[in-house]
Amino acid sequence: MSVRIVKGTDGRDVIQMRVDMGILQLETRGRPDGTTPEGAATYLDHLLHRELEAQGSFKLTEEECSEVDREFMQYYHRRICWLRLQYYRRAVIDADHTLKLMAVAHQHSPDEEWSASHEQYRPFVWFHRTQAEALAELEENGPEEAIQAVSHGLDAIRTIFVEHEVEDQFETDELVIRLVELRESLRKEYDVGRTLQEQLDDAVESEQYELAAELRDQLARRQAG
Repeated sequence: MSVRIVKGTDGRDVIQMRVDMGILQLETRGRPDGTTPEGAATYLDHLLHRELEAQGSFKLTEEECSEVDREFMQYYHRRICWLRLQYYRRAVIDADHTLKLMAVAHQHSPDEEWSASHEQYRPFVWFHRTQAEALAELEENGPEEAIQAVSHGLDAIRTIFVEHEVEDQFETDELVIRLVELRESLRKEYDVGRTLQEQLDDAVESEQYELAAELRDQLARRQAG
């Protein structure tokens, strides 16, 4: 994928991604197309405002569903651009936006079929988010934090499989396998065994509460530092 950041005519940074028959240009701030739908920063912001006005009870219209889909696609394109450019924190931010939009859209979905057509992509968004978070942590805080970020993402994806009553497919899912491979490659490359969080989880599960307290203190000191 060919992606670059260039200066716009007014000096602002914009992303350009080569696509079939041309170039897609995206803003680096706010909504990727640079618009303010219904006067809001993003369509998610508009829906959250509408949610407050309606006290939570409304169903998306066909036109609103189309606008949700438009914003999903825009943030998907920018998310993969950030990953390609190795702007990992930006990719996490855009993934979080998509996950919030998915949650609001699901809550106010006009029907189950439309909901299902979007919910099927939630693990994929978490996959991108987990990759980005792990690589950002690797750069900023080291391999142990990167490994923990992968584990957190895997837990989130497992929760989705449980909610949809397909947990038996979790271990063989391609995205899950790729994240596990990423985690184990980090362990091997940086010679990391069980992380402090993993040791804490093991201690709690085996009811070694004194050890768990010591590990919890170590984690707290690390986070404070």
